[in-house]
Amino acid sequence: MTKLPERSLSREVGDMNQPAEARAYRYYVLGILVLVYTMNFLDRQILSILAGPIKKELALTDTQVGLMGGLAFAVLYSTLGIPIAWLADRSSRRRIMAYALGIWSGFTALCGFATGFWQLFFTRVGVGIGEAGGVAPAYSMISDYFPKEQRARALSVYSLGIPIGGACGILFGGLIAHAINWRYAFIIVGSAGLVLAPIFRATVKDPHRGGVDAAGAPAAKVAPPRFAEVFRIVARKKTFWLMAFAAAMSSVCGYGIAFWLPSFFDRSLHMSLVDRSWFFSALTLVGGGIGILGGGLLADKLGSRNRSAYPLIPAIAFVIGLPCFFVAVNTSSLWLAFPLFLIPTALNLAWLGPVLTSVQHLVPAHMRTTASAMFLLVNNLLGIAVGYYYFGAISDLLRPTYGDESLRYAIYTGLGFYVVSSILFALSSRTIKKDWVD
Repeated sequence: MTKLPERSLSREVGDMNQPAEARAYRYYVLGILVLVYTMNFLDRQILSILAGPIKKELALTDTQVGLMGGLAFAVLYSTLGIPIAWLADRSSRRRIMAYALGIWSGFTALCGFATGFWQLFFTRVGVGIGEAGGVAPAYSMISDYFPKEQRARALSVYSLGIPIGGACGILFGGLIAHAINWRYAFIIVGSAGLVLAPIFRATVKDPHRGGVDAAGAPAAKVAPPRFAEVFRIVARKKTFWLMAFAAAMSSVCGYGIAFWLPSFFDRSLHMSLVDRSWFFSALTLVGGGIGILGGGLLADKLGSRNRSAYPLIPAIAFVIGLPCFFVAVNTSSLWLAFPLFLIPTALNLAWLGPVLTSVQHLVPAHMRTTASAMFLLVNNLLGIAVGYYYFGAISDLLRPTYGDESLRYAIYTGLGFYVVSSILFALSSRTIKKDWVD
């Protein structure tokens, strides 16, 4: 494939009359970013399907599994994201992402050699360190490749890495664990990322920052922002904080339930490892894909007429999804479980396109990576660290009363986070017009 000169590419991206080769390259970059994000969630989600075999071999409790999947991963993943994003706003985003992919893939492979809780805990910390550099730079790059009217769709396509990676992690992790053991699942998946990292670095170019926003003309060079400068701007934006905590509340439930559903299918629906691998991977891929693409298309269509549509889309989605989750968790029929879980799975991820697009427009173009990392800090530190741990800890707390059904009741208690999220998103719809940066 012919590579375009970086300067020429940056001036042509976003131009409606750009050469076909430049347009094709833009979509190639989006495609490989989706692939990297797929590896991101594959390495992250594989632990959920392997929790049963790991818990049995290493004699762990639900609380320990929740800590290993949530706190171990999320603390450095969230906090390191900000200094890495600060660096990405003044250096090569492509190079940072390539190194990040190599680091988290290497630590994923090392998970296969763990012999106890603390070894596995610290290898998951390593995965979190690597993944800290994998998302915020991608948001910024996509915003510099695609014009404003296409951004929600482009970010939604990028976010397909979540259901694709989640589905692949669940399916391949479960099948490899069944055929060999859980250790080889980590080793094989991590090795795949190590192969992809040098390909990404060799073929992806960093676009000119804000070039698309200049309507096809080269954007004026702006000095890289200081963190304090970005924070001062973000601190005054009510919309940013309302959206960040709204997304975090939904992620507590979304990430938490997604991590524990394979265990729920095992204990309450008595599905085998292979059956729940196929079942949950299909649920994640189909439901997640529909929700993410649907949310992005709605945002591009409605948001151009009314900025308030961006936060109102997820607010309405969570209101509809909450009772669907409750009904789904109460079914004992596998035939009914799939369509019942499919609806809330889709609605649970509809926020990504609208909200991620909004975050890109709350600050000037040269601050987008740092602002995205600040958003991810709030979302992931609460969503992953609290979500994974919360359901495991509540399950252990309720086990003396409900036995193997304790996880079902733990899920009941967590659904209230969706209510809080909907309220916060609705409130942000009243401030977004004032805070929006074109």
